[in-house]
Amino acid sequence: MKRILQSVVLAAGLVVAAGAAAAPAKKLYLYNWSQYMSPKILKAFEQQYHVKIVRNFYHSNPELFAKLRAGGDAQYDVIFPSNYYVPRLIATGLIQPLDKTLIPNYDNLMPRFKKPPYDPEGKYVAAYQWGDTGIVYNTKKLGEQPHSWSILFDRKNNPDYPFAMMTDAQVMLGAACAYQGHGYACHGRDHWKQAAQLVLKTKQRPNFNGFRDGVPVLKQLARGTVDAALTYNGDYVSEKHSNPQGLKDTAFVVPKEGAELWVDNMAIPAHAPHLKLANEFINFVLDAKRGAELSNFNYYASPNQASKPYLNPALAKPPVMPTPAEMKVLKFTPPLSGDDLQFVQQLWTEIRSR
Repeated sequence: MKRILQSVVLAAGLVVAAGAAAAPAKKLYLYNWSQYMSPKILKAFEQQYHVKIVRNFYHSNPELFAKLRAGGDAQYDVIFPSNYYVPRLIATGLIQPLDKTLIPNYDNLMPRFKKPPYDPEGKYVAAYQWGDTGIVYNTKKLGEQPHSWSILFDRKNNPDYPFAMMTDAQVMLGAACAYQGHGYACHGRDHWKQAAQLVLKTKQRPNFNGFRDGVPVLKQLARGTVDAALTYNGDYVSEKHSNPQGLKDTAFVVPKEGAELWVDNMAIPAHAPHLKLANEFINFVLDAKRGAELSNFNYYASPNQASKPYLNPALAKPPVMPTPAEMKVLKFTPPLSGDDLQFVQQLWTEIRSR
């Protein structure tokens, strides 16, 4: 009987062991911009927390917002929205407050990023990277161009070569507003209407190549299918480093009339499936050396004060770090809500459909 009991116990133990071995590994789901996270950070987190990271990608804030509203707020653990979308995500209940008890490295952030205008109590997001949106163009085909939105909006500057505009309504209307003398962060229906008319007029030119997002358009620029477009400073530097031949005859400029200054942030969706792990991941990224690894990989400016000693010196120079003159004209895209948001969305729908 004793042997039988031992056999039963042993068999039960094997079943339990087999069940444990077959149990799915713990996972963390990230929804991020493409090519925006160092593989070293991901691997280190997986090893330390014995977890598998699963990543999906988006190319614009509207795409992120639409995905969350369609149920993504219960699908992903950490997302990376830009500053002007944060108030919208808070107002619609699509993100939840951070658990600061699990994020002691939040204190590593520079003071201006701890309670920013788009999250004035510092409750919902932790700054990830920051940069600006400007124009990239082919210098061999278009020749030397002014640091101006006229590269896109004045057909005299580029009568023949294919160009693209960005898919984001507020960024494009802000660019048109700036070119018209109203400033990038313009407000008011009259200014938005004028900006929309300029974007529509620009869209109707024969060499307009379509609306393209800032990261994929760099591949098209390298292939020569697009010769001028909007993109992000760090992605331009990163892509040029990876493909120096393809982007040899190109330049990135910040338009003198004004352009977008942005901060991408880490946030946790309202119904994240792995809440504790999500907060721990944010804390992990905010470590001083990992914050430097992130920026050294991305070629973007770091909001992490503690990372400064470990940053690549190239990150302190343009175009990664804007010049003092450029900083004066760079502005946050203003958050919109209610009737103003609906009005801008209607303008954009009309532009895209005509």
